[in-house]
Amino acid sequence: MLVVAAILLIIALAGPRTVQRTPAKTEGITLALVVDVSGSMATPDFSLGSTKVSRLAGVQKVFRLFVVGGTSDGLDFPGRPNDSIALITFATRPETACPPTLDHAALQTILDRQRPKTLISEATTNPGDAIAWALAALQKSPTKRKAILFLTDGESNVPPPALSLGQAGKLAADLKIPVYAIDALDDAEAGTDAPKAHAALAELSRKTGGDYFRATDGMGLRKALHSLDQLERDAIARPDDLAYGDLALPFALGAFACWLAATVGRATWGRETP
Repeated sequence: MLVVAAILLIIALAGPRTVQRTPAKTEGITLALVVDVSGSMATPDFSLGSTKVSRLAGVQKVFRLFVVGGTSDGLDFPGRPNDSIALITFATRPETACPPTLDHAALQTILDRQRPKTLISEATTNPGDAIAWALAALQKSPTKRKAILFLTDGESNVPPPALSLGQAGKLAADLKIPVYAIDALDDAEAGTDAPKAHAALAELSRKTGGDYFRATDGMGLRKALHSLDQLERDAIARPDDLAYGDLALPFALGAFACWLAATVGRATWGRETP
């Protein structure tokens, strides 16, 4: 009995437990938000209601509606809590500000911290490399459905070896990842190059199976994102939910019972209990 008690005590000290595994899945897709942070995004001409803010500040506020949800100007945004979303920022060079995540509070905090580039060497616009960078960020996504939301207010002005929009579009088309382009280019600012810039973004979307939107103010951007909110959804595999049950106490009680039986047996019969 003492040997059995010792064995049970050792098992109890090892901390045995049961594991109940519940498969966990949510519905969503993987999105890459690709946002222009070039110097022109600091221009304070973006209309949000009756106020004017910088283009980037306007984008930050409206993107919150898309990601988190809410109602604005009669448009209802349910939010996309089940989407894995990445944030790619770009000016002269693209950067991964946030990898694909379901933690949208952290994503929004990172987006709100972005500022337009101010140094001349960093403030130009390189959309081609930004799209290629976003495609790379999406490659490890577990979902079948992926998409890029691409927002810029200017045309490419970074020379090769930077990729052109056409080259980046071909990469996205080959990977079957649609690019939804939101064109915030100001025609007066772009001058005679504006039609060419608009056409390049529209062709990018068409080639990749996405869509093209013009959005030079808050209302235009809200309407564009409201349309994009109808994107297809796919299953995102998440880690299974695990529930643990502690078995240490039953084994400890068993060990105590065996020790007690052995002790009582010796006291009663003056010998070891078989």
